[in-house]
Amino acid sequence: MRIDRLLVYLRFARTRSKALELIEASRMRINGEHVLRSSMETKAGDVLTFAQGNQIRIIEILELPKRRNSAEKARSHYRELDRSGETAIASSNTSEYKEDPAP
Repeated sequence: MRIDRLLVYLRFARTRSKALELIEASRMRINGEHVLRSSMETKAGDVLTFAQGNQIRIIEILELPKRRNSAEKARSHYRELDRSGETAIASSNTSEYKEDPAP
């Protein structure tokens, strides 16, 4: 599936023209390689890295969607990865460390 179409189906862009702007502006990568054109093909297992707002998104494509669906359904087709690209980011706030108060 073309990267511009995938971005629309996964709800990272509202239209293919907005997806094209995202591709051109954000220096998007697929599996570490720069995306040079919006027609670049993607497949399940690919890792996308791109800027969205003020954050860097790293996602792994689990399954290619057949069409644009609800946001919840779109999220079922990918998973967020940590910066190393090896593990999924937990949905809970696990990075917060709480110490036991001193006795």
